Amino acid sequence: MTDPVHDPSAATPESPVDRADPVAVWRRAAPDAVLLDGFHALKHAVRFGAEVLVAVTADRAAALALADELAADVRDALAALLTEVPHATYASLVPRPHPTAVAALAVRPDRAGNLAKLAHAPRTAPVVVLDQPRNLGNAGAVVRLAAGFGATGVVTTGTLDPWHPTVVRGGAGLHFATAVERLTVGELPPGPLFALDPEGEDIRSLKLPDDALLAFGSERTGLTAELRARADHLVALPMRPQVSSYNLATSVAMTLYHWSATGGASA
Repeated sequence: MTDPVHDPSAATPESPVDRADPVAVWRRAAPDAVLLDGFHALKHAVRFGAEVLVAVTADRAAALALADELAADVRDALAALLTEVPHATYASLVPRPHPTAVAALAVRPDRAGNLAKLAHAPRTAPVVVLDQPRNLGNAGAVVRLAAGFGATGVVTTGTLDPWHPTVVRGGAGLHFATAVERLTVGELPPGPLFALDPEGEDIRSLKLPDDALLAFGSERTGLTAELRARADHLVALPMRPQVSSYNLATSVAMTLYHWSATGGASA
């Protein structure tokens, strides 16, 4: 499909043809698009098949130098997408300028497609469930972890939007590498639900199945009563007495590592 911003067949990576005004394209697309904030978010989104509508940078040469160093596999694709604009213009398009001075807008993955991936049976990797999360950055870090371990997806309950720009920034664009959606507890996909709780069975004594739902409550309030009632198993991470809790992303990392180290499918 031809990109709406440019025709890749009419340009070389180093000498792009004149394109539609990227700022005008940005203003039209922004209300419904996913903000990819920074070079790494754009790199991962392209690597995992995102449909990028427009991409800008305040320093095209520096962005492509980063691509040469860190993302040779998508370097040409990034070169064809990126349009250089003045730094003030770039800064006006994003809530908080990124050190790499790169930003893009992409089409959010189809919800129906994500729900189908989450519900597909048999699942070969768990779904991470964040029960009423509060911190946008932590949610983004969890998406990044889930993508790294090859989890089927990340589901949030409650009011936090898992596609909020701050979450996508924290996830480094890896929302496009796994299925990310917000659901109610009643809408969770099928599968045995293992909920992390200090009163649960020590995780070291368990083998987590590939089709598990791995649920984590907020650091402050823990699991909601609704999620706890849905749980099939309560599971505890090892923790020194008098230590209150682990960071949410740390808990997810420990649990996914345990799954992978005890026979979970490789990413």
